[in-house]
Amino acid sequence: MTAWLLPSTVPQTILGIESSCDETAVALVARGRQVLASEVRSQVAEHAAWGGVVPEIAGRGHLQAIVPALESCLQTADCGPEQVDAIAVTCRPGLLGSLLVGLNAAKALAWAWRKPLIGVHHIEAHLYAALMGIEEWQFPYISLVVSGGHTNLFRSDSPLQHQRLGCTRDDAAGEALDKAAATLGLGYPGGPAIQKAGQDGDPQAFSFKRPMLSKDSLDFSFSGLKTALLYTLKGPGGKRSDPDRIGPERQADLCASFESAIVDTLAKKCLRACRQQEVPRLLIGGGVARNRRLRSCMEQIAAENDLQVHFAAPEHCTDNADMIAGLGHAYAEAGRFADLNLEAQPR
Repeated sequence: MTAWLLPSTVPQTILGIESSCDETAVALVARGRQVLASEVRSQVAEHAAWGGVVPEIAGRGHLQAIVPALESCLQTADCGPEQVDAIAVTCRPGLLGSLLVGLNAAKALAWAWRKPLIGVHHIEAHLYAALMGIEEWQFPYISLVVSGGHTNLFRSDSPLQHQRLGCTRDDAAGEALDKAAATLGLGYPGGPAIQKAGQDGDPQAFSFKRPMLSKDSLDFSFSGLKTALLYTLKGPGGKRSDPDRIGPERQADLCASFESAIVDTLAKKCLRACRQQEVPRLLIGGGVARNRRLRSCMEQIAAENDLQVHFAAPEHCTDNADMIAGLGHAYAEAGRFADLNLEAQPR
């Protein structure tokens, strides 16, 4: 693709725009790391009533939020178009309607302000979010992106070079947590709800199988876990229990046990990848990377196996534009600019 506008020098201050799912985010980042301003407009409340993200509602929400978020970001940074060197925007993957809102806003700004345009891959950006907290990078890394829509393992040889080692064959880890929370009547979003409900529970009270650990594969499968949870709830006689009548102690144990099964699977796959690739460093990003049990488990495994583990900062685990602008700088250094015909790609 031919870039519509090529800069004479590498852009240093980049405006990032993220709208791949249900967060509208805008950020201004200097030199790939220094966050000058960051805005995130969440739609959690709008989607909670439906038990998950509704694409049409998400798209409309982005339309309402994108201009106020842009204005607020620039005002916070006390910055005008003349201080912006380039526009970076998520172009894939994500919900098509949501992606189009951010992408069209970025194109309009690039054209009106005569700035280079950079199309950024959302999953690569989650990996870059973990890199933003590391002072000196030491490639390669084994990288895990774990969220509501993605569970992928990579070998990362640079911010722009990622070899996929494994992925989920069905549900993503975050999706499994959301569905488990819905089954238990805990509401949306499911990950934080499961974590809160299970914080005082016994993670060994219920025996959930850790899927796909018997093979050398680095792929994941979480759909069977939610089925196992459903069968556990049915109890004697095959009649499904009413989640409201389970009792707080049993519910806490169920949540802790289910969460632990997912966390153990993620951690052991990461360790397997480190051993197979002979790489002693881990990067972990994505919304589920905020999970306290996952962080604790990974830190323990790292300590026991002489590994380094780097998580994205909590504010950079969920969707944000800091990581889009930051990775945009790496794209710019590599000369990866886009044309105004840049398309949104759901996959």
